[in-house]
Amino acid sequence: MIDKVKKLLKNPKLIILYALSLKVSRIIPDLLYIKTEFRLAMGKKLDLKNPKSYNEKLQWLKLYDRKPEYTQMVDKYEVRKFISKSIGEEYLIPLLGVYDSFDEIDFDALPNQFVLKPNHTSGNVFICRDKSKINYEDLKKTINKWLNRRYYWVHREWPYKNIRPRIICEKYMVDESGVELKDYKFFCFNGEPKSLFVATDRGIDTRFDFFDLEFNHLPFMQHYKNGTKKINRPPGFDEMIRLSSKLSKGIPHVRVDFYDINGRIYFGELTFYHFSGYEKFEPEKYDRVFGDWLQLPQGN
Repeated sequence: MIDKVKKLLKNPKLIILYALSLKVSRIIPDLLYIKTEFRLAMGKKLDLKNPKSYNEKLQWLKLYDRKPEYTQMVDKYEVRKFISKSIGEEYLIPLLGVYDSFDEIDFDALPNQFVLKPNHTSGNVFICRDKSKINYEDLKKTINKWLNRRYYWVHREWPYKNIRPRIICEKYMVDESGVELKDYKFFCFNGEPKSLFVATDRGIDTRFDFFDLEFNHLPFMQHYKNGTKKINRPPGFDEMIRLSSKLSKGIPHVRVDFYDINGRIYFGELTFYHFSGYEKFEPEKYDRVFGDWLQLPQGN
């Protein structure tokens, strides 16, 4: 704790970021909060009157593109209804259960391997590969922490504000590697996929590799380094493009995530604000490339 305080005192930027993470910061209006966080994360003023970069436009969408249906689309449980209706339930990873509390989970009834995640946050997941090794006391603390988390307040991503917190349990899945799932994440703009990245080695040494729609590797990075292993074009690549286009129709921008598991496509999630719009591109020019693809709604 002392080391943490010393680190904060040496860096005023960290002090402000820490202050924004406190509950008291909820009194700050969304506009001021987002402007402040953008300045700290990106090192420059946020231009909302004439946004040009991708990251700037994501902040604009947070504030001014607030359609009620977005809440269902980011809810990891409720989105299953949207996917079933839009492209078919065969693209959903099998659901083993949904719970309002840890005590509702009947672990005896679950298989030896499964995945738990909250429906209302981003990045939280518990992957069980061997049920006999679960520390139930620690897991209960983790799940209670998830259920008490209100993700909207972290970066003011509006769709998360009114989600009813729950825990979902899904079937444990692995791809051809036998140890992980590669994410294929498509950046879509008004129903038109433009680019994607593939996430590999998640939870070990996460790597992101960006590609165009011909599956040519693109020469930039964002947050994570590029991988060191060759990534082959997945068998279901064309199908993922088709499905991404369908799911993103009529939406200024959304990232559509899929898994290709042994030649079969499964839906991952929908993400409206990639890295919440606070992550630099290397080189920076790609922030503008993606920004040019994103046409903001008129009349706002």
